[in-house]
Amino acid sequence: MLAKRIIPCLDVKDGRVVKGKNFSGIKDVESPVELATFYNESGADELVFYDITASSEGRKLFSDTLKEVASNVFIPLTVGGGIETLDDFDRVLKCGADKVSVNSGAIKNPSLIEEAAKRYGNQCVVLSMDVKRVGNEFRLFAKGGRIDTGIDAVKWAVRGEEAGAGEIVLNSIDTDGVKKGFDVEMLKKVVGAVKIPVVASGGAGCIEDFITLFKALPQVDAALAASIFHFKEVSIKELKERLNKESVPVRI
Repeated sequence: MLAKRIIPCLDVKDGRVVKGKNFSGIKDVESPVELATFYNESGADELVFYDITASSEGRKLFSDTLKEVASNVFIPLTVGGGIETLDDFDRVLKCGADKVSVNSGAIKNPSLIEEAAKRYGNQCVVLSMDVKRVGNEFRLFAKGGRIDTGIDAVKWAVRGEEAGAGEIVLNSIDTDGVKKGFDVEMLKKVVGAVKIPVVASGGAGCIEDFITLFKALPQVDAALAASIFHFKEVSIKELKERLNKESVPVRI
């Protein structure tokens, strides 16, 4: 079995890392460059950088901040926020990203996934999905979790895989920042429907939450978290040591 990846997430707004709860109540945390450097040295397997208001504000992602982050890390870097065209892919990759995460841009123009996969390769295209329960459905949301698209999330994941996405990051709006554990029910639906790697995002509050995730759903390839790492509640080294003891394969 492949090693499970532990991925810190930098949600960036106005050039600063921020964190909220259920996609709202955003608070300032730290400089993205300082935090990225810290994670690079702390054993993170990858790093995700989201310009969280680029899509909702209708602007391009902060290139200067991204370039500085990319020049300070030597682990794979996934970047998202305001990605709507192949030119956006090109610009972000030239800034130092290894993978590009697309969310609202793909909802607006589904052919973007296929076009990007053909030009840059499947491994470069990450489909990020912000998902919330609406009645008995798992519904896809756009514009940073602000707009209900009416699209069934599981069907969208399948469609993204068929179009050429190489990975899915599944963000649970219901569990985001709540620190009560990952959304296993939601993740189970998606990993059961696709064959590409799925990254679990939203809800990590302690080491046991990661153990529960990987034990319950060994098909999940990676776990992404923010606040518990940002505020030093859990260290990546300590987390990996515990996972290793629990027979969850990780890179130490």
